[in-house]
Amino acid sequence: MSFPRFAAAALSLAAVTLVAAAYGGSSFSSSPASASADASTPVAVESAAASAAGTTISMGSAPGVGKVLVNSKGFTLYLFGKDRKGSGKSSCNGACAKAWPPLITKGKPQAGNGVKSAMLGTIKRSDGTTQVTYAGSPLYTFIMDKKRGEDNGTGLTAFGGTWFPLHSNGKKAGH
Repeated sequence: MSFPRFAAAALSLAAVTLVAAAYGGSSFSSSPASASADASTPVAVESAAASAAGTTISMGSAPGVGKVLVNSKGFTLYLFGKDRKGSGKSSCNGACAKAWPPLITKGKPQAGNGVKSAMLGTIKRSDGTTQVTYAGSPLYTFIMDKKRGEDNGTGLTAFGGTWFPLHSNGKKAGH
């Protein structure tokens, strides 16, 4: 791993730790160590919920991991290692869902370029919204990805699991 990529990952991890702390003191780590802070810190988080019916999932590129699933804005989509594939449930709620917003749809998800429509699905979340799945894994974005093609969450351990983008075959991508 080159120094600039390592430095960017370290800065992203530090920023996410602050966001997690602001939403209930949950911790993130790339090692067994963890962090926590006062939950009263105000942080604005933009929702990645889809407002249009039939959210489109396509293939895009992310540095270091190659071709991965992206949302309609070109942002990397992640799977959560704590989610049980095919269980029909998400293990990411509350503070977790603020840092890793679930990919929400109002209609049947649409397969864009390079995506296998037979692998797309949905689950009902505990809040009643409909989350998009791929190959049985619920999909999420990451608040530290600020522009299309970023994959700042790849390999991070947070909220009891590790986060990875997905290839079109439904397998995790990673460094």
